[in-house]
Amino acid sequence: MENEAAAAEAVATSPAQGTPGTQQTPGTPGTPGAPGTSGKRFRRRHLLLGSLVGALVLGGGAALLWWLPGEDAAGGKAAAPAPGAVAGAAVQAGVPAALPDLAALVEARESRVLAHPEDARSWAVLGAAYVEQGRRTADAAHLYPKAERALRTSLKVRPKGNAEALSGLAALADARRDFRSARAWGEAARKLAPKRWTTYPPLIDAYTGLGDYKKARTALDRLMRLRSGPAVLGRAAGVYWDRGWREDAQAALSDAAAGASSPAEQAGWLERAGQLAWERGEREDALRHFQEAVRLDPDQRAAQAGQGRALAALGRTSEALSAYQVALAKQPLPGYALELGELYESLGLTQPARVQYDLLRARVGQEAAGGVDGELLLGRFEAEHGDPASAVRRLRAEWLRQPGIAVADALGWALHQAGDDKEALRFARIATDRAHGGAVRSAPYAFHRGMIERGLEKDGPARRHLQEALQINPYFSPLQVRQARAALARLGDEPAEEKLPE
Repeated sequence: MENEAAAAEAVATSPAQGTPGTQQTPGTPGTPGAPGTSGKRFRRRHLLLGSLVGALVLGGGAALLWWLPGEDAAGGKAAAPAPGAVAGAAVQAGVPAALPDLAALVEARESRVLAHPEDARSWAVLGAAYVEQGRRTADAAHLYPKAERALRTSLKVRPKGNAEALSGLAALADARRDFRSARAWGEAARKLAPKRWTTYPPLIDAYTGLGDYKKARTALDRLMRLRSGPAVLGRAAGVYWDRGWREDAQAALSDAAAGASSPAEQAGWLERAGQLAWERGEREDALRHFQEAVRLDPDQRAAQAGQGRALAALGRTSEALSAYQVALAKQPLPGYALELGELYESLGLTQPARVQYDLLRARVGQEAAGGVDGELLLGRFEAEHGDPASAVRRLRAEWLRQPGIAVADALGWALHQAGDDKEALRFARIATDRAHGGAVRSAPYAFHRGMIERGLEKDGPARRHLQEALQINPYFSPLQVRQARAALARLGDEPAEEKLPE
């Protein structure tokens, strides 16, 4: 009876352990494709993805029927999988899962641990499912504490040899943007089970969040030696993109989408491919990816927000506003509120913009109750729309905790907005120079550096970086694109002595 009562308490909603918004370092958790893919190869894979998407549109998804439960290879009836089995496989592999399947998995695992509170593996699976549910629904305040309770219960039940719970805690810390804790849990899991391939994806995210791109690539190499398939390709795409290998990243996502084992998984990879297309300024291609992702998985809210981004760039403003509103209604992430607010502001609609900015602040506060570190997003917002001095304080502290490239860019921009261009340029260089790890080609990063250099009267570099931003993605922001064009107009043409020989 005592064990059953403890299990019921762990399954129920529980407060987060520790102070919300602080970084928690776990105790001693163990005792308690080659780069440089050619353009030709990329185009072949890009065509493969296009053909796949076309086949799905024309065939109503018939290309995916082979994986559906209930049919075996000979066409006869096969045994139906247990409730949540599809989501269980997806969650453990770290790939997208459908929300109804996740709900079935959670229900099945909750029943299991209530009946068998000493089942450490079921506790670990339940915790991982809560993390994915929280990510997909933006209900961090409710689900992330439940995930932590389930995963810690798994460790309590089986304190030794429990790599599943350690990896789950690493994934939870990544979702909370607590990359130091994610690294600690992930490295403990790797030490315990170095040949367990699912140990490496949370570690890659943790190293990336901390700006340690060399270790992220080493972890990816180990992962690729242990495993192949869509989950690994999707993870590789992120590492390739951070290193500036855009075609490799797109090719990896094309292959991941082609090899996906469920509509929800395929939709997840298509959404990622849409993001990459968007960041390259390919608005029509991005929109096609986002639309197909939503068709395959109507709960793919990130793709719906992506549609809003692409539609706004195409001048289809009413449709863009509607897409953002649909995404926010079901997955109220503060980042979506920021994007929608800036779109309203670009249209001169200041009151609706303020409503979204108020929603952003409220959502960051709610997520903090679930242990999510929202300082990066809040710093970005305050630098552009609120109090730049407050943004600098927040982002300096964030840089000390987890010095990733995104934090360097945000801190540089906040310092510029606060009037300190000299120090701002130091961080802008970290975000954009390959020598510092800033290999990703980012239009916002180039824009920020260009504007900082303009403030320092470095007209030549400023002109080059502003031009680069518009070349990478001419639609990267409804507000900042206008600023970039206006700044270039004031800088005028490049003097003959500044021009480089062809």
